[in-house]
Amino acid sequence: MSRKRNTGRHQAVELSFLEKVSERLPEDIEILQALADLYTKTGKYQEGLNIDEKLSHQLPNDDLVWYNLGCSYSLTNQADAAFEALTKAVELGYSDYDWMKTDPDLNSLHVDPRFESLLSWLYTACNEEE
Repeated sequence: MSRKRNTGRHQAVELSFLEKVSERLPEDIEILQALADLYTKTGKYQEGLNIDEKLSHQLPNDDLVWYNLGCSYSLTNQADAAFEALTKAVELGYSDYDWMKTDPDLNSLHVDPRFESLLSWLYTACNEEE
């Protein structure tokens, strides 16, 4: 119990720190990525989404940025936008089939037939590269 409480306290301190640093360096990609990740870990999905959207404009050709954006849309129950972002991630070269299949951030998409279609496309794309 105390470990969990300490973890929460540690995350709160880290979040406060990153928010202050991002105010001073609002365009710093690494700070923004760390902040988006921590927002997601602490359940602040809308805040994470806001940063992921910003990152997608700053790094429009980064497959991982688009994958993370898809996760944020999924976590905020925006399935159409999530599939658009995930499709763009795959188009840009995202290739971690196993992770996409099991990523808990995408759980809300599992009931949608587009998810299996996306996984099938990703699997095919990954095997064509080999």
